[in-house]
Amino acid sequence: MKKLLLLFTAILLAAPAFSATWSAVDRVSAVGKQILTKNNLPADTKFVVTETAVVNSTSNTNKEIYIQKEALGYTGNDNEVAAVISQEIGTIINANASKKKLVSNLASALAGSVSGESAQNNAIIINELAMNNMSAKDQMDADVTGVDLMIQAGYNPLAMIVVLGKMPGSTMDTLKSQPNNFKRTMYIYDYLTYNYPSKIKAGYNCKEYKNFAAYVQPTVDERKADKKKLAKFNKEQAKLKAERAKQIAKYKATGGLNGWDASYTILKNLSESSESK
Repeated sequence: MKKLLLLFTAILLAAPAFSATWSAVDRVSAVGKQILTKNNLPADTKFVVTETAVVNSTSNTNKEIYIQKEALGYTGNDNEVAAVISQEIGTIINANASKKKLVSNLASALAGSVSGESAQNNAIIINELAMNNMSAKDQMDADVTGVDLMIQAGYNPLAMIVVLGKMPGSTMDTLKSQPNNFKRTMYIYDYLTYNYPSKIKAGYNCKEYKNFAAYVQPTVDERKADKKKLAKFNKEQAKLKAERAKQIAKYKATGGLNGWDASYTILKNLSESSESK
């Protein structure tokens, strides 16, 4: 009887641990704080989970960053929550929304200044194309900035590849039988390969990443075996790194309008801490 009583007590004590469930929404605050603190970003910023998409062009007057609940639905652990948050912070640091607004305003002004319906239509089309192209490039820039922030905060950057791979992809991805959002995930993979090779070597223990790694391995092997392709890859990555350093210098030149705009110092430190040449 005594043994049964002890066993019953042990089960009761263990019950809360078994009943506790991990929740992405519940982890946003703690993970977000870790990212802010470790990257010396404004620690008094709050994270707000929203049902609808909200553009984080800058940390607003309420010092809030909006995280869409739908995006959190593609996460399964803290690393992946960190990927969603870091990508949003990367958008703020790179001032993506501000650039889009500037382009849109310039195009609108152009449309208003030209005469003739045909010329105005052309100006509108040019605006739409510029916005779409900028959106794709800005997304990728925000991705790699987010990857840097994740590394600095102690999270596995490969989790961003996994999260993007879980999200719906394009029709082109499907037609080519590629992983979802392949262009973005490969951009991240190549960036890490060049700047943080140890992260690629360490890997990420989940089936989604293993499937992605298996898919790209033939491409990686082919590139390594071909001196010209490898030289081209290294040249492209070195150019991207130089462009990124140039962007950081621009942030520095502006002096920063607020704590977020002055975060060029964070990016500078991250760039200098990369493992590459």
